[in-house]
Amino acid sequence: MKRLAVILFFICIIITACRKDSQIGDPFAYDPTPYKFNIPLTYGWSLFPVPADNPQTEAGVRLGRKLFFEPMLSANNGKSCASCHNPAFAFSDNGNAFSEGVTGEKGTRNAMPLFNLGWTDKYNLTIHRYFWDGGANDLERQAIGPITSPIEMAANLNDVTRKLQNHPEYPGLFRKAFGSDSITTSKLTKALSQFERTLISSNSPYDKAERKERLRTQSEHNGMIIYISESKGDCFHCHGNLSAPFFTDFSFHNNGLDKVSSDQGLARITGKAEDMGKFKVPSLRNLVFTAPYMHDGRFKTLQEVVEFYNSGTQNAATVSPFISKHFAAGGLNLTPQDKIDLLTFLISLSDTSFVLNSKYSEP
Repeated sequence: MKRLAVILFFICIIITACRKDSQIGDPFAYDPTPYKFNIPLTYGWSLFPVPADNPQTEAGVRLGRKLFFEPMLSANNGKSCASCHNPAFAFSDNGNAFSEGVTGEKGTRNAMPLFNLGWTDKYNLTIHRYFWDGGANDLERQAIGPITSPIEMAANLNDVTRKLQNHPEYPGLFRKAFGSDSITTSKLTKALSQFERTLISSNSPYDKAERKERLRTQSEHNGMIIYISESKGDCFHCHGNLSAPFFTDFSFHNNGLDKVSSDQGLARITGKAEDMGKFKVPSLRNLVFTAPYMHDGRFKTLQEVVEFYNSGTQNAATVSPFISKHFAAGGLNLTPQDKIDLLTFLISLSDTSFVLNSKYSEP
């Protein structure tokens, strides 16, 4: 019995060793190592939910990053997600008001920057979460939109998965991330959304001041007071108060750009007249990198944006009450110094380390 036990013991050692050697020798062996988010859990930051059917893994994020920069996701192999969402511009479109698709046709909405997306799932509890008009309710569905849009990447998903399947490297990368060489649309969108959830911006001068790593300038301080003052900038109703670091309420508002909007906005999705001209409230973070501004990119500078809210809002049928309440007074009536201070505060929300982060660049 002792001899048999010894033999079985050595057989187990040999099998285990062979299995380890096999894994070490296969660079594409399935690797479910969890991805660790770098989230500063201070002054309002929090964990956000990750879908149970798409857990974040190191391999999944690496695959998603590679796919984000992959032009094979487009019909003519000429455009990638990054073509219109450049990391150097906080994942917006290189200063363009409208993005040009694979056919040369331009869209009608400004490409939204991409960062801090995971918190949308936590704070927007509706089915209208992503895109300017709320047309996607999760990041996985959001990833599909540009790929199949006829004026963007114009691709057929079967063609995309076929091209990836025939690629010498992608089947192995999908196996490493998902445990199978078989490439499907579901795995494609899961990988892309895993990468997008890692795009966290939390190191602006504002953040550093909140963490007591720097002193806020007097102009920044004055601008912050204007931001939260109902009798001054009154920005916080839609863009969040200072106890939350996201600078958006994750909702949709008509901000009075036009008396009659040529773009239905949220109403295109809901079919409701009360949603006409309502668009997703963008975060005010990284404004230095994301010009031009508004859903149609009509304002080239932040000065124009501040002046619009000060004196240019329109009394549309569905305009937000946070805008309309200032009509009687003729606008916000900010002084020239108020405008300078508010701009200084808004500029302090831009995170240079985010746009320079090598983890977000083309692999």
